[in-house]
Amino acid sequence: MEIKGKIINDPVYGFLRFPEPELMRIIEHPWFQRLRNIKQMGMAHLVYPGAVHTRFHHSLGACYLMGKALDELKIKGVPFSDNDRLAARMAILLHDIGHGPFSHALEHSLADGISHETISELIMKRLNDETGGMLTDAIRIFDHSYPRKYLHQLVSSQLDVDRMDYLNRDSFYTGVSEGVIGYDRILQMLTVVNGELMVEEKGVHSVEKFIIARRLMYWQVYLHKTVLGAEQLLINILARAKELAQRGMELFGTPSLRYFLYNRFTAADFEQDSFHLEQFCQLDDNDVLTSIKVWQENTDKTLSTLCKMLINRQLYKVILSSNIDTELTRKIEKETMDRYNIADEELRYFVSSGTTSTSTYDITDERIQIAMKNGEVKDISEIDNPLVNQALARPVHKNYLCYLRA
Repeated sequence: MEIKGKIINDPVYGFLRFPEPELMRIIEHPWFQRLRNIKQMGMAHLVYPGAVHTRFHHSLGACYLMGKALDELKIKGVPFSDNDRLAARMAILLHDIGHGPFSHALEHSLADGISHETISELIMKRLNDETGGMLTDAIRIFDHSYPRKYLHQLVSSQLDVDRMDYLNRDSFYTGVSEGVIGYDRILQMLTVVNGELMVEEKGVHSVEKFIIARRLMYWQVYLHKTVLGAEQLLINILARAKELAQRGMELFGTPSLRYFLYNRFTAADFEQDSFHLEQFCQLDDNDVLTSIKVWQENTDKTLSTLCKMLINRQLYKVILSSNIDTELTRKIEKETMDRYNIADEELRYFVSSGTTSTSTYDITDERIQIAMKNGEVKDISEIDNPLVNQALARPVHKNYLCYLRA
C-alpha cells in the first residue's frame, strides 16, 4: 500500500508538511511511534507542569526546521539534490530515536555505557535493512561520512536544527520565555562557504541570542535544582531495582524492563545481538512509571520508600553550589542515618552527590563560524565586541547534594 504524505498541526510552528512518503514510512514505524511515550524533558514536568511534550514532537519539529534551512540554502544557490534533502530530513527525524525512557534522565541507567546516539545509529541501520537501503545516505550524514559536511552540521553542531527546536519547544511548553530564539531569522542567515555551514555577518546578534538563551535554559530549566533532584531520585530507583534484581529478588516489571533489570549489556552486545535492540525499542516511560507505582509496596524498604517519594512528589532537598562543604555532607549523612534508621550500605540512595556542568559555547568543538561581508571567516567569539567571549565560553561546573527532607 502506498503511504501518502501528511500535514501535521504543531503548536509551536503551525502546520508541518511531510510530503515525502519515505518520511511517513519512518514516522509510522512502531519504533518511531514509541517516541510518543518518551518525555522530552525527563522529570522537568514535576517543576514545570506543562513540560509533558515528547521526543516525537521534537523530532517532527527538528525535521521541519531542516526543511526550512535547506529551502533557504537553495535560494542562495547552495547545490544539493532532492536526495540530499530527503537524506538530511531522514537523519534529523531519526537523530533521537535511540532515547530510552525519560530521555537523558535514564541515559545510562538501563543500558549502562551505551549512549542514545549509539542506539540511534544501530536503529537506523536496522531500519535501513528493513527498507532496502532507503536510509544509507541518512546514516552517512548522521555519522559525518557524507561528502556535504554542512548537512551533518545541520543535524549535529553548536548551531543545528536539533538545538533550535528543543530551545523553542521547551521554552514554549515550560513557559520560560528566556529560551525563545529567533530561529526563523537564524535560518535565513545561514550560508555555506567551502562546504561548511556558516552564518552571514548580519545574523550575528541572532546567533548570540541563541547561545545566551541556551545557557539560561540550562540553569533555569534543564539543570534546575529540583529537576536535577527528581531525576536523581528516578536514577536511584532504577539503580536499587537493578541491585535487587541482580541479587535474584523477584520484581514486577514489563517483559522488556525486566530484561534490562536482570541482565547487563555492553555496547558490543547491542551491536552483535539485535534482540537486545528489539527489547530496548519496546521500552518507554510507561514501563518504568507503572513498575514504580507497583514497587511502592515492595518488601524492600529502600525501594518502596524511594518509589513513594517520586509518586507523591516528595522529592529530595537539593543543594546546588560551586562548592559544597565536606563537613556539611557528613553532617547530613549522619542525620539521615539516625533519623530514618538507614543502614550504611543503603545511604547512597538517600544522600546523593555529584557534579553537573554546562558549556554555553564550546570553543574546542565544531565552532559557529561567521561569514563576514569582507570575505573573512571568523569564529563567533572573535567578532568585534563579542557577547560570546572567552569567559562565557568556559564550562560552568556545579556540585549538587540531594538528601531527604527533614
